[in-house]
Amino acid sequence: MYTQYFGLRENPFALPPDPRYLYLSLRHQEALAHLMYGITQAGGFVQLTGEVGTGKTMMIRALLERLPENVDVALILYPFLSVEEFVTAILDEFRIPRPERPESLKVLIDALNRFLIENHGKGRRTVLIIDEAQKLSREVLEQIRLLTNLETTKEKLLQILLVGQPELDHVLAQPDLRQLAQRITARYNLKSLLPKETAEYVIHRLRVAGAKQPIFTRSAIALLHRLSGGTPRLINVICDRALLGAYGLGRNVVTSAMVRRGAQEIGRAAPRRYAIAAGIAAIALLAAGLGGWQLSARLTPAPAAPEAIPVEVAPAPPPVAGGEPATANGGAAAETATEPAPARVEDLFNDPAIALDTESALAALFAQWRRDYARLEGKTGCQRAQSIGMRCVYGSGNWNRLRQLDRPAVIELLDAEGRRHHVLVTGIGDERVALEIGGKAREYAIADLDRYWYGKYLSLWTPPPGRHAAFKRGMRGPGVVWLRQALARFNGEPMPERASEVFDRALEEQVKAFQRRHGLDDDGIAGRGTLIHLDVYDGGRPTPRLARLARESS
Repeated sequence: MYTQYFGLRENPFALPPDPRYLYLSLRHQEALAHLMYGITQAGGFVQLTGEVGTGKTMMIRALLERLPENVDVALILYPFLSVEEFVTAILDEFRIPRPERPESLKVLIDALNRFLIENHGKGRRTVLIIDEAQKLSREVLEQIRLLTNLETTKEKLLQILLVGQPELDHVLAQPDLRQLAQRITARYNLKSLLPKETAEYVIHRLRVAGAKQPIFTRSAIALLHRLSGGTPRLINVICDRALLGAYGLGRNVVTSAMVRRGAQEIGRAAPRRYAIAAGIAAIALLAAGLGGWQLSARLTPAPAAPEAIPVEVAPAPPPVAGGEPATANGGAAAETATEPAPARVEDLFNDPAIALDTESALAALFAQWRRDYARLEGKTGCQRAQSIGMRCVYGSGNWNRLRQLDRPAVIELLDAEGRRHHVLVTGIGDERVALEIGGKAREYAIADLDRYWYGKYLSLWTPPPGRHAAFKRGMRGPGVVWLRQALARFNGEPMPERASEVFDRALEEQVKAFQRRHGLDDDGIAGRGTLIHLDVYDGGRPTPRLARLARESS
């Protein structure tokens, strides 16, 4: 959703490994050199280990791209196999015809051996790469050892690369696997990035995606390293969330506060006292003299707002003239024509007549609230929402999360070619989802959409009156009155004639009960998440709700 806003061609922090984004730190270069040597020169086994998210899969792809033309490779990604299934998978990867009726494992091994001898006679090398090797059974590991017995008088016929988490070392250290461990000729343990490498990693990915200037401030990069521990996968996830936050606020740079909030959304938070340490680390990064986009004051503009970003604290601007409230009729506020859905979700992606861009999806979203997206002020959808007193709510979750949110939402679909598409969800059933595209309603099976939706969504909500971002016991004011009225509607109770402006213990218990009902932390504080869910029960400005789709009869 933010790529066009930041002048990017694509999402620079997508999780699927893309060799174009490969960043080779000094450690990654050493690891690649070890792997290349072990596979092209040595015999027996080569081992690569690393913690989750350190880039092992990307290293495999980088290795495959650099192997000589005379190397044939089989890649086994699924470790939970029996011995027979494992050998069969190797035959399939090398496209070796299976025996019609293999009477025993020996028949399969003989077929593999014939292929290896033929390949060797052609002057070709044969390599087997096994990912998630720490999960292999003892029986399969023993069979892997036996495969290295396939050899000529001068060299091994099969080179094997074991890739896994550090637990692989403990597995191979067992006494009954010592013969296999002794055959490992090259080992490398992939470490996390150093602070300077984290900065270079972020810069590299942004440049590949098409950015022309720095987007992250120095302090943001320093905090990012602390929160991620230098783990590339976590860096990607936090950066993605931070960029989405900056987009929602209409900011051109990502500050440390946005990085902190992005990390909190995925369950990784840092204490506020880290701000000083982040500043010191930023100075160290500057002194390092990074090439390319230097993280310097000359190239990185100062953030437009202080590090703390109270998104919901600012008072809501008055609604634009002519705006009509949405109707709370249990379904979509804007009427849509019904059209038979294409047979497959893929047909949506390949039909040039169907608009799946971000702006079209946002226009459809605003129409649910009876707002003309094109006539509102602001560069981004979230800025336009603020111009009418609303706010964006974005996050990552599943269909149950959208059911709990209970309002139309734009979701992002990623097709097989890595292209991103945005569509509006207007209804959810047990098995199907209703989408609105180009003013037409289409329904798809949840199982089909799950192949393309990775959990990202964006919707709208209206903050309650007052300047408070959260309400808790002891506070008073019109916002507390609104809170009481919304909870009364939720509970189906009559509106009190004179609602108290004081947030007392009884109201706190009502808030806790509401939070438990909606899967929220029951702390009794009506913060942003609680207020977003209560927004549906605002009688003065009805919120469009998701349609409930009937279950299909079998």
